[in-house]
Amino acid sequence: MSQRTERVDELLRQEIGSIVARDVADPRIGFATITSVETTPDLRHAKVWVSVIGQPPERDATVAALRRAMPFVRHELGTRLRIKRIPDLHIHLDDTAERGTRLLQLLSELESGATPEGEAPVGESLPTPVPRLPHAGDLPDEPPSAVRRPEPGTRTRRDGPRVGGRSVAGPRGGRRTSR
Repeated sequence: MSQRTERVDELLRQEIGSIVARDVADPRIGFATITSVETTPDLRHAKVWVSVIGQPPERDATVAALRRAMPFVRHELGTRLRIKRIPDLHIHLDDTAERGTRLLQLLSELESGATPEGEAPVGESLPTPVPRLPHAGDLPDEPPSAVRRPEPGTRTRRDGPRVGGRSVAGPRGGRRTSR
C-alpha cells in the first residue's frame, strides 16, 4: 500500500466518522465507531470497517442503517474533501473487539485454573483450550537464570567473518572467499 493510499484511508476514516456522528440522524445507528477504511489502489471502492456496541440484532440494525446512509455520507465527503474521486463505500462489521474480549476471558479462565465455561460461541472456528496437565516425559521447569547467555562483547558461533557488511560463511558455516 502506498503512502498516498494510507493518507487517503486515514482522511476518509476521520471524515466518515465525523459525518456519521454529527450529520446522520438515523435513530437506528447506535454506538458505532469507524475503525478503519481500506481503499483500492484506484480509489474506486473503499471498505469501511465499523465497530458497534450492542447485542447482535442491534449491531445488524446499525450496519443496515449505515449502509442506507452511505450515499448521503459519500455526497458530504464530496463537499468536504478535495480529491479527484470519492470511492464507493462498502460497510463491514469489525468484530475484533468482541474476539479480543473472548480471548482475554479465556486467558483469565486458564490462569485461574478453571475449565472454560460453556460451548464456543456460534461462528467460532477454533476449539476452546483446556489447561494442560503435566505428563511423565515432561522436562522439569528451569528458572530463567539457568539459561546461559554469552557475555556482552563476545563473539558467538553465528558471528562469522564479515566482509563489507555481509557474511562470507557458506551455507553450512564453512568459510568461503568473497568475490
